[in-house]
Amino acid sequence: MIEEIIKNRRSVFPVQYNSEEISRETIEKILETANWAPTHKKTEPWRFKVMQGKKLEHLGQFLADKYKETAEKPSDFKYKKLQTNPSKASCVIAICMQRDPKENLPEWEEIAAVAMAVQNMWLTASHYGIGAYWSSPGLIKYMDEFFSLKEGEKCLGFFYMGNHDETELQGERTSIEAKVEWL
Repeated sequence: MIEEIIKNRRSVFPVQYNSEEISRETIEKILETANWAPTHKKTEPWRFKVMQGKKLEHLGQFLADKYKETAEKPSDFKYKKLQTNPSKASCVIAICMQRDPKENLPEWEEIAAVAMAVQNMWLTASHYGIGAYWSSPGLIKYMDEFFSLKEGEKCLGFFYMGNHDETELQGERTSIEAKVEWL
């Protein structure tokens, strides 16, 4: 039931992933659900760059080196984490947005459409028992140095995915009544 999938979706971080690979077929199914997100004026602004294997090592090294180059006081701990986290995942998908060239929509609507596409991916990954996590490090502003981004395309973050052995993924929310005003 969709309500249960929504309520049970959790962030599962790279440190929690095991070494079991996610099949290309499953990744393609997850990406296909992204394609069905709502999109104003049918701009379909979501773009994804799928990284596996050695490309994950390259991503980690790029992020770590860029952090060391740009941080005021870089820490060895954060450097190492940035360097190794991508390789802990079976797959990392760069979440990108292709801005409507005519700018017929406010940018926030395009970003919202991409976020809905990612939510579809996250729910589908959860359905398959795959752990996922959306990371938006400040370093994404440098991703045009790592990827060949098209004009008007920007990286909004990374969607980490990996199989895991976690059995007790608990969630908490405050009551919806505290967030709703009936008029």
